[in-house]
Amino acid sequence: MEVVVEVEIAGSVIELVNEIASISDFRPMVKKQYCNLARRLKLLVPLFEEIRDMKDPITDETSKSMLAFKEALESAKELLKFGCEGSKIYMVLERDQIMNKFYEVTARLEQSLNGISYDKLDISDEVKEQVELVLAQFRRAKGRVDEPDVKLYEDILSLYNDSSDAATDPAVLSRLAEKLQLMGIADFIHESLTLHDMVGASGGDPGARIEKMSMLLKKIKDYVQTENLVKDDNVGAKGLPSSVSRLGSIEKNHPALVIPTDFKCPISLELMQDPVIVSTGQTYERSCIEKWLQAGHGTCPKTQQSLTSTVLTPNYVLRSLIEQWCEANGIEPPKRPSTSQPSKSASACTPAERSKIENLLQKLSSGNPEDQRLAAGEIRLLAKRNADNRVAIAEAGAIPLLVGLLSVPDSRTQEHAVTALLNLSIYENNKGCIVSSGAVPGIVHVLRKGSMEARENAAATLFSLSVVDENKVTIGSSGAIPPLVTLLSEGTQRGKKDAATALFNLCIYQGNKGKAVRAGVIPTLMKLLTEPSGGMVDEALAILAILSSHPDGKAAIGAADAVPILVEFIGNGSPRNKENSAAVLVHLSSGDQQYLAQAHKLGLMTPLLELAQHGTDRGKRKAAQLIDRMSRFLEQQRQQQEQVEEVQTQTEPQAQNEDIEPPSISNLDDT
Repeated sequence: MEVVVEVEIAGSVIELVNEIASISDFRPMVKKQYCNLARRLKLLVPLFEEIRDMKDPITDETSKSMLAFKEALESAKELLKFGCEGSKIYMVLERDQIMNKFYEVTARLEQSLNGISYDKLDISDEVKEQVELVLAQFRRAKGRVDEPDVKLYEDILSLYNDSSDAATDPAVLSRLAEKLQLMGIADFIHESLTLHDMVGASGGDPGARIEKMSMLLKKIKDYVQTENLVKDDNVGAKGLPSSVSRLGSIEKNHPALVIPTDFKCPISLELMQDPVIVSTGQTYERSCIEKWLQAGHGTCPKTQQSLTSTVLTPNYVLRSLIEQWCEANGIEPPKRPSTSQPSKSASACTPAERSKIENLLQKLSSGNPEDQRLAAGEIRLLAKRNADNRVAIAEAGAIPLLVGLLSVPDSRTQEHAVTALLNLSIYENNKGCIVSSGAVPGIVHVLRKGSMEARENAAATLFSLSVVDENKVTIGSSGAIPPLVTLLSEGTQRGKKDAATALFNLCIYQGNKGKAVRAGVIPTLMKLLTEPSGGMVDEALAILAILSSHPDGKAAIGAADAVPILVEFIGNGSPRNKENSAAVLVHLSSGDQQYLAQAHKLGLMTPLLELAQHGTDRGKRKAAQLIDRMSRFLEQQRQQQEQVEEVQTQTEPQAQNEDIEPPSISNLDDT
């Protein structure tokens, strides 16, 4: 395995360990074991830092063990996140299963770490001793089984198996609330959501288990609230925000009426007054999600995904459906709370501008192709004009409507829609909403089938969205890379630049590099380097520099006979082109001396020395690496030549004697 791959694996391991180190506040029932595991893993960072900085390759066995350790580390991260965020009730009831998983992951970590031949690597003695300490701790941990909290398990099991309505012993409920640390509304909301997610993810039919665990949780909640133990401030009659608790009277006054599940807030479980959409696509009552965010949470309560932004987009469609349902059932439609504070990102548009935007949205949703095309065009221009418009248009709910227009037959409407999304994406907080609205497949469709201008703007939109790291994965897996490579080959000059910037950004993510190479990007980039106009040289070399760190990219660049072109740019290119060309050659020459030999014949050493003295900081570093490799290669060549000459010198006298004809009998007689 090549050094660059080892560096990437070591870097990934360090990142994973640092992510694990940031996980804290483990559930009480697993806290001791999980804290010990996180601490042991943290001790291994120096090992992988030294491996990352090594110049010499390591053995295949060690490389495989590093990969296995990385995979085990990813499992450990998920396990520890589970121990931090998972349902407390579920953890107690399923403790045996959870601890078996813990010991399995620990065994994988020990086995793979043991396979890394750290004693044979060029690393410090202190680091070796630290690794030995961690291995010893792993081995000792296997034989140590901590006793569970039997009383906690018995208390929970008694409530879990009790399906009667009989009163539960208050002492049991008090102990559970204290040990499970369920004392506030935020605690109960989080426990309820994680409980449903975990039981559902465990396989089989979770219906009965969810019901029994939910009833158990409800008994604890009712006890805590009855005893006035709730810690949250500004709590209404049932421990919910007062603006929400008033709506509980609907079901009380209309006992035969069942509120549709989609109309209830996942947090309060009450009919929504002011539904808003978060960046994950989930809808909540505004007051509830605002309280959740103000408490410092950065995740979606229902999905536990990280929120890419805190913008709350009004769900006008759902609000309209709720109003219609209320009217049909003789219930006064819910009023938007006048005390609801506007989002910090709210735009400064005038009422007239907002009215205009709302009219345009009505046309977008009208189903009339002509109205849709004209409205999309106007929104495109409004979104281009200023940041306030971009906020207001998104807040009004335009993004899902524009996404729906990406697949209409009319090419002009497609173009307006994708360009409007491009302009909206300039505002950072809109990026998450665009992706969560399912825009990426539609943008890729336009990139493949749209007009040239629409394709170019689709490429620019993908670049804008891929600024968010999570979106790089989504876009890469959506099939966007092959049509971007096609546009890079056949687009206008602007289209090529849009495709190149999108490809560059996407290929920062390692998983997209192989996709780009398989899509044929290397021959296209080599062609751009030799075009007479030369307008795409900067972009082409930048992408090559990224792809050369991938094994498939390195092989494809080598097969494209790139060395002469790279040597030319190191000698005569711009400062940025020189550093990128040198970076490509550094990766090509790693473990493969044929490229060094070829570059030396082409006179690389002179421009390299110049780059090492006068190049950019990165250019100097790359030049120094190449000079070092070139010097070692030339020294090796000189030594080999000296050995050959020495062998020839040693065999020369013998060869000369063999050339002398031995005297014949007749000659002796003559003598």
